[in-house]
Amino acid sequence: MTAEVLAPQDTHVRRPEPNSGSRRRRVRGIVKAVRMIPLVPAILIMITFLAGPIIWSVYGSFTNASLTGVNASNPQWIGFDNYVKLVNDPVFPLSLWLTAIFTFGSAVISQNILGLGLALLMHKANKKVTSSVGTIIVAAWILPEIVAAFVCYAYFSADGTLNQVLANFGMTGPNWLYSFPMFAIILANLWRGTAFSMMVYQAALNDVPPEITEAAMIDGAGGSKRLFLVTIPMIKNTIVTNTMLISLLTLSVFTLIYVMTAGGPGNDSTTLPILAYKEAFRFSNIGYGTAIATVMLIIGAIFSVVYIRALRPQKD
Repeated sequence: MTAEVLAPQDTHVRRPEPNSGSRRRRVRGIVKAVRMIPLVPAILIMITFLAGPIIWSVYGSFTNASLTGVNASNPQWIGFDNYVKLVNDPVFPLSLWLTAIFTFGSAVISQNILGLGLALLMHKANKKVTSSVGTIIVAAWILPEIVAAFVCYAYFSADGTLNQVLANFGMTGPNWLYSFPMFAIILANLWRGTAFSMMVYQAALNDVPPEITEAAMIDGAGGSKRLFLVTIPMIKNTIVTNTMLISLLTLSVFTLIYVMTAGGPGNDSTTLPILAYKEAFRFSNIGYGTAIATVMLIIGAIFSVVYIRALRPQKD
């Protein structure tokens, strides 16, 4: 029997140095810090011009700050008094309700539906029709808000364009800004804001693979089925994102409403931005006005959280 000579094996296992893990973590931390350096100016700008005013506004809502008098130079901390006053103010729930109607009516429903409809029509139309219609619709969006507001005021006023057109058909139109103020400003915001939704949905529709739509057509799916079972599910994230953006933009609309109705008649079109302006600058109650602005900030934050959660992929 032949004895095999086994070569000695190196059974020594090299162990990591005790401080190697912490050293790698420090290196990764340094690398991340270096990568953050280009973002420092942007972060400072956001803190100065975004976070700073928000913090100051929230702080001001707990004071009795005013435009005139002793409280203008030396405001006092009053705690939740402004919010208690807000809850007991009969105008506040009306403004909250009008803001919900205005936002839901002119943004969440109307701008989404009309913007998507126009995008679908222009997606199928020829280039001449697309460019002509797109130019007309986008013209309302690129107008300065103050100009668009005066155009809408001239259109809906008692002797304005709308009533002149109705008079040609033998009809007498009402004073829209007095009798139906919310209806008028909803239509005005719809006219001005639809172009944004249309352009967003045009870009989304261009990214839908045509082979998927063609496959649905081969399977016998009609136009409505293709829209609801193929197109809309594929641009769902775009719909959610667009809804979030136009909701936040509509929530803060001020100039359009102020020029057209100034919140009137009475308080029939006084949304939260108009109410905050009246209290802060017309009645000189800065603290109370900033309390209303803080409520708007909270509502906007809630909208954002809801929409961001809707964007998250669903787990099976």
